[in-house]
Amino acid sequence: MKILFLSIGKANESYIQIGVSDFTQRINKYFRCDWQIIAPPKNAASLSESELKNAEGKLVLGLLQKDDFLVLLDERGKMFNSPQLAQFIQQRANESNKQLIFLIGGAFGVSDAIHQRADYTWSLSPLVFPHMLVRLLLAEQVYRACTILRNEKYHHL
Repeated sequence: MKILFLSIGKANESYIQIGVSDFTQRINKYFRCDWQIIAPPKNAASLSESELKNAEGKLVLGLLQKDDFLVLLDERGKMFNSPQLAQFIQQRANESNKQLIFLIGGAFGVSDAIHQRADYTWSLSPLVFPHMLVRLLLAEQVYRACTILRNEKYHHL
């Protein structure tokens, strides 16, 4: 199984990129893993929130394959603790999903089409974080889940 992280927004600041790259390399020891940062549409400033979400949604939907398992990150989603996240990832691998995709939406969220396409909606927290920080938190939590699956010492109860 491959893990793909999709995020709408600007490229990472250097201090975030260091951590994201580190955890991504670590995840690659367990699952093939990659990031794709999707730039907002060029005319984003002239679009309404709804138009922007729809435009971003079309970009995302154009990247997805029919059999991709899409996890939408949203503060209104269901929460996991770290062992539950590990079990969730293991279930996707057991189901022979070719690609597990975690999506961080745009500044105003995602379109209804993305909500409908999502196979699961996950909340890291009921708090709202800057998108770049979510990227780092997501990468770290997926790495933590991988170490839990292998019974390695990174995660402490």
